[in-house]
Amino acid sequence: MRIIVSAGGTGGHIYPALAIINKLKERNKDLEVLYIGTTDRMEKDLIPSLGIPYKGIEMKGLNRKKLFKNYQVIKSFRNAIKEIKIIMKEFKPDVVLGIGGYITAPVVIAAHSLGIKTFIHEQNSIPGLSNKILKRKASKIGVSLEDSLKYFKHCDVEFTGNPRSEEAYEAKPVDKKKYGFHNDKKLVVFVMGSLGSYTVTNVIIESIPKIANKDYEVLLITGKRFLENYDGIKIPKNIKMVPLIDDMLNVLKKTDLIVTRAGASTIAEITAVGVPAIMIPSPHVTHNHQEKNAEVLENNGCAVVIKEKELTSEKLMSTIDSLVKDDKKLKKMSELSKKLGVKDSATKIACIIEDLVSGDKKCKK
Repeated sequence: MRIIVSAGGTGGHIYPALAIINKLKERNKDLEVLYIGTTDRMEKDLIPSLGIPYKGIEMKGLNRKKLFKNYQVIKSFRNAIKEIKIIMKEFKPDVVLGIGGYITAPVVIAAHSLGIKTFIHEQNSIPGLSNKILKRKASKIGVSLEDSLKYFKHCDVEFTGNPRSEEAYEAKPVDKKKYGFHNDKKLVVFVMGSLGSYTVTNVIIESIPKIANKDYEVLLITGKRFLENYDGIKIPKNIKMVPLIDDMLNVLKKTDLIVTRAGASTIAEITAVGVPAIMIPSPHVTHNHQEKNAEVLENNGCAVVIKEKELTSEKLMSTIDSLVKDDKKLKKMSELSKKLGVKDSATKIACIIEDLVSGDKKCKK
């Protein structure tokens, strides 16, 4: 099987794409993959470092505030389609996958114009602009959340969950000693996604002295951009601070409570494992989709949502303390979280793709 995969911009798109690639590799020993991304976002370094063949396309997202600046965007879009068609004619893929980010639009449009079967995946509760454009051109659509199905009426769409969830479910628990933690103490993890957050970082810095006398321990994942913000801050013994970790899924298996954003991959991971959450949705995303994502979890009893504009150190600490002290509440939240989780999402998507290639529905999950 020969596939082209496109996803870009943030880990929320890239890591689900990698989960699908890994599952397809596991199921198809002769799989050949070509990844198409941008020339200036995180995928341009990450994907080649994993040994996956990569083509970078110069492409910019729309400027929603200054529409007159979009002339160059439209020009680059057209050029991208022409360049991608040449790549596809050379590579000859059996199927093309668009897993999110503006780079997927020219990729899927090029594939559709060449008569190549396509699959797109929507991670968020509200579809992004690319998938709104592509939904009529995709052979098959997958969505992470059931609430999203209504946006793809009259399309061949299926609730698949987010492929990152299966990797989270199958991950082995980390040894807490790796980070200097104790097995007899609860673990609270702070992480604000791959991009981090200036506002939340400031609130966490204000909260650090208050954590010093707590019975629980904290893993603070600052993000590379914000590590320097903690310079000169005295870090208590019960807090371990790192810029990034490469075993987040393993850590989740030992996490009692997570304080996080509400990106699609994060939601997929924590519901697969059943981690109670305090969610601080980013207000700086299209359609405010993180707040909508977080509301799904809050409405199902497995998360507490604090809007960024309402976030204070006092509110954050009181919310953490009230949950950590209530074992029954945490257990119930964990159980309800697991009910939302999809544990075989990557396998479901792999089956859909295999069926698209074969032209039948004989795939075995």
